[in-house]
Amino acid sequence: MLHYRTYQNNESLPWVTFIHGAGGSSSIWFKQIKEFRKHFNVIVVDLRGHGQSERGRWKKGDTFKEVSKEVIDVLNHLQVKQSHFIGISLGTIVVQTITSEFPQYVRSQILCGAIIKLDIRTKFLLWFGRTTKRFIPYMLLYKLFAWIIMPNRRHEESRLAFVNSAKKMCQKEFIKWFSLTKMINPYLSKLQLDHKGIPTFFVMGQEDYLFRAPVEELVRRDHTLQYITIRRSGHVCNIDQPEEFNLQTIDYIYKQENKSKQLATG
Repeated sequence: MLHYRTYQNNESLPWVTFIHGAGGSSSIWFKQIKEFRKHFNVIVVDLRGHGQSERGRWKKGDTFKEVSKEVIDVLNHLQVKQSHFIGISLGTIVVQTITSEFPQYVRSQILCGAIIKLDIRTKFLLWFGRTTKRFIPYMLLYKLFAWIIMPNRRHEESRLAFVNSAKKMCQKEFIKWFSLTKMINPYLSKLQLDHKGIPTFFVMGQEDYLFRAPVEELVRRDHTLQYITIRRSGHVCNIDQPEEFNLQTIDYIYKQENKSKQLATG
């Protein structure tokens, strides 16, 4: 089972599950846990090969579905029937996969620094990574990607948080995770059509130059989705502007809980 930590406040309160991005770990939510645990019960997990979770779990043909099922296994182990899910970066693909494959577990999904479509620049970056991943040390590739995705000086804390977490990975695990990106664009297109009507909130940094535009385009087409831009923030907006991030996401969860109560009471 994946490594996880729980912060249980009260049995009657809703659960919130945090999913980190590629190379990260549950530690990247350090600016959220203190505030969220005041309002909710919290689960943070380390995805396979990350943080303190086990290495070598990969089997031939594993996809985001298998990765997502491991998160659901944690919820089942804890006897958590439903949760709000918050993902960052590649973790948003895991959350969207959970919503697609296991919707009964999802009260809402909050997608931060969301990856929903790859433009020509990102496709080239991923192609370069897949081409060189077996002979260039993974940390060199990871640092390059982190700098391209989070280039500004005020993104430095976010870059360092992910780079320091990535040091706990190994070349083999990095290669396995990178291999998931090969067919990512058609897979992402399918996910956009498959959010099962589950409440969805996109939280993007104003300076998220690679990934913000496709999200804005999607939200313009689908008015059931909610969206906010956090100013003076890059791809990892939960670290760049934690106070605003916490305020907006906690408020969103409360609104979803109130809607559910109103529907339940008729």
